[in-house]
Amino acid sequence: MRIGIIVFPGSNCDHDCRFVTQNLLGEPTFSIWHKETKLPPLDVVIIPGGFSYGDYLRPGAIARFSPVMDAVIDFAKKGGYVLGICNGFQILVEVGLLPGALLRNRSMKFICKTVSVRVENNQTAFTSQYQLGQVLSIPIAHAEGNYFIDSSSLKDLNKKNQILFRYVTEAGETSESANPNGSLEHVAGLCNEAGNILGMMPHPERASDLLLGGDDGIGVFHSLQATRTGLNEKS
Repeated sequence: MRIGIIVFPGSNCDHDCRFVTQNLLGEPTFSIWHKETKLPPLDVVIIPGGFSYGDYLRPGAIARFSPVMDAVIDFAKKGGYVLGICNGFQILVEVGLLPGALLRNRSMKFICKTVSVRVENNQTAFTSQYQLGQVLSIPIAHAEGNYFIDSSSLKDLNKKNQILFRYVTEAGETSESANPNGSLEHVAGLCNEAGNILGMMPHPERASDLLLGGDDGIGVFHSLQATRTGLNEKS
C-alpha cells in the first residue's frame, strides 16, 4: 500500500502520520509538498493535522487553493482513499470533498485532551477493523472542531451511515458533557457517500502505539491496509 502525506506550511502532524504508516505498518510512505501539481502512484492520501498557512482567514481556507489540491481532488474522484485528520478534515470540507462546516468550538477555546469516540459504522475502508459501537480513546487538539450542517443534509448523513465516529462518554453514551466542541449530533468523523474519503477531528496517529499511551487509533490505518489487501486479492 503506497501512502502519500500532504505537507503544507504549518503542518505539524505529518511526521506522526509517517511514523505510523512507515514504521508501525511498514508501508511505503511519501511526503508530498503543497506546491506539487501531480501525485505519484498512491493508494492512500493523508492530509494531516496542524495549522496550514497559519490558519489565516479560517482553517483550510488557504490550503484549499494549494496546487496539490487539484491532484488530491482528482485522486479522490477516481476512488482513491483520502484521510483528513483535524486540519485535514477542515481542508476537505473547505475544498468540497466533504459536506458541512467546522466552526469555532462552543467554548471559544482551543481544546487539547483525550476523548472517547464511538464507532458508528464499521463497514467502511476506514473502520472495518473495529467493532460496531466500540468506544475508542483518542486525543483531540483543535479550536475549530464544532461540526455543523443543515438539517436536511444531516438527515442524509444519518440515512446513508456516513457518520463514522461520535463523541461519547467512556461508557459509550452520548451526552453534552462528552461533546468537547459542540458538534451537531456529536459528530467526530464522517465519510463521503462513496465511502473513500474520511474526515475526523480526533488524531488516530497519536493513539497508535502503546508505548505512547494507547493504540485505539491504529485501527483506522489497519482498516485501510485490510481494504487494500482485499482489493489486491480480487484483482
